[in-house]
Amino acid sequence: MSPITHIEDLRVLAQRRVPRMFYDYADSGSWTESTYRANEADFQAIKLRQRVAVNMENRSTRTTMVGVDTAMPVALAPTGLTGMQHADGEILAARAAEAFGVPFTLSTMSICSIEDVAAHTKAPLWFQLYVMRDRDFIERLIERAKAARCGALMLTLDLQILGQRHKDIKNGLSAPPKPTLANLINLATKPRWCLGMLGTKRRQFGNIVGHVKGVADMSSLSSWTAQQFDPALNWGDVEWIKNRWGGKLILKGILDPEDARLARDSGADALIVSNHGGRQLDGAPSSISALPAIAEAVGSRIEVWMDGGIRSGQDVLKAVALGARGTLIGRAFLYGLGALGEAGVSKCLELIQKELELTMAFCGHTDIRRVDRGILLPPHGAAPPAGPLPVRAYG
Repeated sequence: MSPITHIEDLRVLAQRRVPRMFYDYADSGSWTESTYRANEADFQAIKLRQRVAVNMENRSTRTTMVGVDTAMPVALAPTGLTGMQHADGEILAARAAEAFGVPFTLSTMSICSIEDVAAHTKAPLWFQLYVMRDRDFIERLIERAKAARCGALMLTLDLQILGQRHKDIKNGLSAPPKPTLANLINLATKPRWCLGMLGTKRRQFGNIVGHVKGVADMSSLSSWTAQQFDPALNWGDVEWIKNRWGGKLILKGILDPEDARLARDSGADALIVSNHGGRQLDGAPSSISALPAIAEAVGSRIEVWMDGGIRSGQDVLKAVALGARGTLIGRAFLYGLGALGEAGVSKCLELIQKELELTMAFCGHTDIRRVDRGILLPPHGAAPPAGPLPVRAYG
């Protein structure tokens, strides 16, 4: 195997090793996928300001996210079905994140349960919560997160209803997956994945199956989940969850400055500028293009993070320059997991940190906490100003 030098190498390898329905689940967007593509493409339009003859010794990417020390301003995002990219995927990703020194977030729709991941790690994981109509189940989930010593609760606000993802329908992705001839033929070409899944007992939604009345296996799960995402979710529910949880609260799915101000006023500790990886409203702005106006709208009263389209350390640096205190990666670490398991997630983090550190130095900085808009060139090749760029340079 040739050396792995960037995230694209991991993506190509994951595409070869992961069954099509699960690879496509992770690597797709809704409808025309225009927002999914824009999340990556819009980073490329942002140009960096190179500086020379600057002391580049003693470089540091260390920072904090909601008070947690991190090796770099990156956390692993909550991603559903992670344990179908690789057997025991959530446990492996959490262990890699812990060893590297960045936070890991477990999805409500994970394969490994909260208890599974907590038992295999020492660092407190973060738990992502979807609001369901079954409030008793939500209360029990929150209590389980407390019992597992989760360090923060991440409440997703942009999945009250599901955007349509064409690939999932065409691939017959369901719970349980449809054993079509095409899927069976595809599985036959993924022996490494199949052996891994045969060797684990974790093949169901661990946070749900056995914890909900009437949901004892995957066959009964589909009808339950189809009815459970709550279209009536509102800011009153956010307050209820905040009080019920009582710990650090992160609100995920903010794209509009007005919603950002509501998130700030809710008393949450952080908000995440996110369009759900382009998987919900197709035609919504990319996360990086929405970031500057949101950072300006809320000031320093709440930490602003972003996710969507990050595939490199340069992307992380650009997000920080435009006002993000932290970032989250989803597909990037899933590619590593699908490609090489735990070692692949570690490799993903190593690649991002190395590129972040070197690019930061090329831009004249040695401490990620001191990076600002001054490292960016204004659009259209204009001469850079003497000081930091205005907030809306890339708004």
